[in-house]
Amino acid sequence: MPLALLALAIGAFGIGTTEFVIMGLLPEVAGDFGVSIPTAGFLVTGYALGVVLGAPLMTALGTKISRKRMLMLLMGLFIAGNLLSAAAPVFGVMLAGRVIASLAHGAFFGIGSVVAAELVAPEKKAGAIAMMFTGLTVANVVGVPLGTFVGQTLGWRTTFGLVAALGVVGLAGVAKLVPDLPKPEGVRLRHELAAFRNVQVLLAMAMTVFGFGGVFAAVTYLAPMMTDVAGYADSSVTWLLVLFGLGMVAGNLVGGKLADRALMPLLYVSLGALAVVLSLFTLTAHNKIAAAVTIALIGALGFATVPPLQKRVLDQASGAPTLASAVNIGAFNLGNALSAWLGGLVIAAGLGYTAPNWVGAALAASALVLAILSAALERRSTAAAPSLVVTGGAPVEQATPVHH
Repeated sequence: MPLALLALAIGAFGIGTTEFVIMGLLPEVAGDFGVSIPTAGFLVTGYALGVVLGAPLMTALGTKISRKRMLMLLMGLFIAGNLLSAAAPVFGVMLAGRVIASLAHGAFFGIGSVVAAELVAPEKKAGAIAMMFTGLTVANVVGVPLGTFVGQTLGWRTTFGLVAALGVVGLAGVAKLVPDLPKPEGVRLRHELAAFRNVQVLLAMAMTVFGFGGVFAAVTYLAPMMTDVAGYADSSVTWLLVLFGLGMVAGNLVGGKLADRALMPLLYVSLGALAVVLSLFTLTAHNKIAAAVTIALIGALGFATVPPLQKRVLDQASGAPTLASAVNIGAFNLGNALSAWLGGLVIAAGLGYTAPNWVGAALAASALVLAILSAALERRSTAAAPSLVVTGGAPVEQATPVHH
């Protein structure tokens, strides 16, 4: 594997760490700025919305310059945002820093995927893209728990300072190791936008928003839920996040293997099970061992949906998958934003720290309904036009476990 992939993986590791580490540090940040936990939840919502807006915007802007230069600019934006968060004198500035950092997120993964695929032989493309995304999954097992531990021990500002330093390493790696590939020729935005007229593409993105939103409704408020309800010490939040991360890695690997064989059945099972487990979390959150097992299960079931959802979008937008793929990375984060906001609302309404789990269960169940609807529509259109099935559009690229 080319060394350039390592530079991309380091960038992905930094981005993954900054996205998720805030969840373990919400109580510290809220206490420092003198805001409530639901208000501090806007640091999750704001970041996620920044990804939603930044993914298509930055991907479109990136067609004007070489991909290497665009990746360097995105890492620069990421460093600036994290430095601003680390030095923020008031909550509003911290929020602005989070949004600036988030603008780099979707486009880095969108453009990085293309670059990774171009660095290797055609039959190794899927492996190259997966290698870059390994940085993101490892961030959840190593970067996030470590960042949470550092934040609780040395202060949350130190964590964001270190994440900015990681960004500098990623930027230097991209500058030194990524070859200056020629600027993409003839990328027409109109052609890419046509994919969004396909109802199946829109349904797949809606499944992404609701399905992944189910996970984040619970995980955003994990720290206060585990310390206040389960009775864990603040320091235990770190290893609970490791459990969530290990669940994610396992779910992602299993989902990646099964998505090619039985995509829709995998979605039915994982979304249905996710809705059930999130409902049960309102009960298991009161017991330390049961809570820990549930957290690992939420990570596994939530991330088992990621490869099939991303593949579904690529399949349905096979003619012009670049923008659709980047926008779907935004859709994962729209789910994060929606669920963090709804979770904050039910806590603020006085329903307690376990209430977001019910929100998550409802979102996952909604995604399951959409999956059933999508399959029914597909069966109907296949029955109506059997001749069209044989004559397809452009060949569909091999799917890979892709994250937000």
